[in-house]
Amino acid sequence: MSTSVYYYQAKRKDDREIIEQLSNLAELYKTWGFWMMFKRLRKPHYMWNHKRVYRVYTSMRLNLRNKRKKRLPARVQAPLLCPIGPNITWSLDFMQDTLASGRKMRTLNVIDDFNREALGITADSSLPALRVIGELEKLIEWRGKPEKIRSDNGPEFIAAAMEEWCRENRIEWEYIQPGKPTQNSLVERFNRTFRQDVLDSFMFDSVAELRMYANAWAWMYNNVRPHSALEYLTPTEFLLKYGKLSEFPTLQQDNNNNCDWNSLVLGVAS
Repeated sequence: MSTSVYYYQAKRKDDREIIEQLSNLAELYKTWGFWMMFKRLRKPHYMWNHKRVYRVYTSMRLNLRNKRKKRLPARVQAPLLCPIGPNITWSLDFMQDTLASGRKMRTLNVIDDFNREALGITADSSLPALRVIGELEKLIEWRGKPEKIRSDNGPEFIAAAMEEWCRENRIEWEYIQPGKPTQNSLVERFNRTFRQDVLDSFMFDSVAELRMYANAWAWMYNNVRPHSALEYLTPTEFLLKYGKLSEFPTLQQDNNNNCDWNSLVLGVAS
């Protein structure tokens, strides 16, 4: 045995910077798992091996509990075709929740199926058909008109006013089959993330407060959060890479909200 091998002492790697970065991500994005955090760390050019980062991640007990999937019988599933570009198909859906006072409120969520981008989250106590039309017209003003809109068969979406608006604007409205939310799975998946990150994480005293958080979260979702279905790019990065970003404006953080997600979350945490 050589002298160098005999006297060799392994040097323990300093993981303090990894711990610091993981702690920051865990504080800001409480629902992110390991791969979301790891892909996010790669963007600022941290070149740590994923095995090393995972070792630190588990030592910090950041593992999210995996909910056991319920076994279901085999089902015939029709494929949900993804558009080849932006502004081909938008998906819409409503969500419901309550304020701290017990008052009910709703959100209208609109995404572009191409890059899963959050085009708008409208929060209010009531969102009738005419209000939905108004919100869609606001989106079209800055984003452009979609070829098709997909939704369920909610009364707001099947109203006569909505049908007339679609005819006037030459927009095809595609309704999913009743009781088949999986046919609108892209916005349903978006809804789940929004509920985990916002509606289930904070208690709101007013609709105005919810709007502030929703707008800040939507910007973070579009510009910070890696998306597993988009090669771990953000929706904005995916649009820039494949959809000619310059021709399709994205949701601007300062349009309706002067607070960003990090400051809101850290403000609550402190």
